Amino acid sequence: MPEAASAPTAPRATIGDSEFDRDTALTLREAGVYDIDLSAGWTIISAVNGGYLLAVLGRALADALPHGDPFTISAHYLTASQPGPAVVRTDVVRTGRTLSTGTASLFQYDEQGREIERIRVLASYGDLGSLPDDVRTTAAPPAIPPMDHCFGPEDGPAPVDGSSAIADRLMLKLDPSTLGWALGQPSGKGEMRAWFGLADGRDADPLSLLLAVDALPPTAFEIGISGWVPTVELTVHIRCRPAPGPLRVSITTRNLAGGFLEEDAEVWDSADRLVAQSRQLARVRLG
Repeated sequence: MPEAASAPTAPRATIGDSEFDRDTALTLREAGVYDIDLSAGWTIISAVNGGYLLAVLGRALADALPHGDPFTISAHYLTASQPGPAVVRTDVVRTGRTLSTGTASLFQYDEQGREIERIRVLASYGDLGSLPDDVRTTAAPPAIPPMDHCFGPEDGPAPVDGSSAIADRLMLKLDPSTLGWALGQPSGKGEMRAWFGLADGRDADPLSLLLAVDALPPTAFEIGISGWVPTVELTVHIRCRPAPGPLRVSITTRNLAGGFLEEDAEVWDSADRLVAQSRQLARVRLG
């Protein structure tokens, strides 16, 4: 008796042919000016995710600058972005043989048609492929259980419709030791760790790393604080081009004071290399 045919698996998306690529693609209007329709697929409640927005600005700068890879990018989030039309304006500050520096701002429109600046970025770009292989580090990959021992959004109760559209576009498996908040028993440690990828199987690249550092639940949840934790400022350092395969992301908060906290993130690839680091300042609503 012949064996039953196995169910066909969906083809993996590739870099350049993924929902992430389509939703961060910009249309050049004129030199240094780009149009984009921000996708509702990357929202949490009604606000567009900050990592997705940073990837949009990062893609605009990759086009505007002579170097294509972000080395360091710092963003100030001025007002909350909404799905819909936006314009990105870039400016080349300096170009050199190794690094080029530029600025970018994203604008949307209010009810009267006036431009409102949402984000302003300063970044330096280079060529990650030209970096030497010499690594001297005391950093170590985070200790996360195997993926099949971790939990994703699909393992919990059904979310409220529209509450977190971004979850459908991510492969996110959270370390059980950082999931106390989901059970009403936050650990108080301010830690979040997870396996991370894009749901359509697209491998990571420098631009998607800008999303990865801001895609996990806030560490504030494990401190015992619920609700929206908006980003004030986010700086990302891309250290090397990631190897294919899932990423491991570790985020920690050591200090919440005055209604603000920091989140320090590390992103490790399947070859046990530290491929990205970030720090962000975020606001929390106490009481």
